[in-house]
Amino acid sequence: MRTGKALLVVSIILLLVVGLRRYWALTNHGFSAREQPSKIEAFLARQARGLATPADAKTLKNPLAPTPLIIAEGRDHYADHCAVCHANTGSGKTMINAGLYPPAPDLRQEETQQLSDGELMYIIKNGIRFTGMPGWGGEEENWKLVLFLRHLPQLTAQELALMTEVNGLQEEAAADRHGLAQEARGTKPPVAAHTPSSH
Repeated sequence: MRTGKALLVVSIILLLVVGLRRYWALTNHGFSAREQPSKIEAFLARQARGLATPADAKTLKNPLAPTPLIIAEGRDHYADHCAVCHANTGSGKTMINAGLYPPAPDLRQEETQQLSDGELMYIIKNGIRFTGMPGWGGEEENWKLVLFLRHLPQLTAQELALMTEVNGLQEEAAADRHGLAQEARGTKPPVAAHTPSSH
């Protein structure tokens, strides 16, 4: 009962904030999807998503072991189905994502990596309403994707090249390879890996 009330309160606040922001944006920028959500809007949306995820889904553990083969299968599936919006590296720097509102997040960052396996699975399986994130099918494929999402912060240039063979995202891949090369040389700070304690 408490969760329902909390969800209602957060939803109302979110609607008010989004509504006021949209009113301001409409009067100044029209219906552009190129506007970035405010920090408050992004925070409230994450809270609403968290409250809307069933408690039993949050506690699910990935039944698959993170073996090199399973991570490679998840990588190929991701390259084929997810990278067009999320980018091969998970950065979200794609032409499609540039036009989405709200944009797909950088999957390597804390906001995504701190989610439990069950939360990631729930999002992949069901999608997120009012965003460009659709729901996707098969249980085993989705669990492999969860393992690959956990692996994204450690993605190597070789893995990136293999992904490019799958999806042909040449221009983005070249920029991503440059970023990975900078990280390897120590001229670009690496994205911090996060391993939730719930695993």
